[in-house]
Amino acid sequence: QLQLVESGGGLVQPGGSLRLSCAASGFTLDYYAIGWFRQAPGKEREGVSCISSAGGITNYADSVKGRFTISRGNAKNTVYLQMNSLKPEDPAVYYCAAGRRPLSITTVQPMCARGNGMDYWGKGTLVTVSS
Repeated sequence: QLQLVESGGGLVQPGGSLRLSCAASGFTLDYYAIGWFRQAPGKEREGVSCISSAGGITNYADSVKGRFTISRGNAKNTVYLQMNSLKPEDPAVYYCAAGRRPLSITTVQPMCARGNGMDYWGKGTLVTVSS
């Protein structure tokens, strides 16, 4: 069964850090572009960050640039999202997604911002920021 499982969410104080993990089973993430998305209550889903299959292309939403870092785990079939300096506007359910379509200058916007072309989605992990 092909699936993605997110983990690492939780409660953190403003200014704190969390590292989210996206683990795959049934397929190899090396051949997929991976995106992190989030959805807060009452809001639309938004793209947070993307990484290409080879890791050479990364993309970040303006709201998280300089605070979040996406990376691929070495031989662990996992992609991470390191989130630092968390703000009160960051709480949401965070989802990872995998797309077979190559990430390029023409596909980065639809794939990373809107999730178009992503083939597999996880069920999400909840991030809460509160003092």
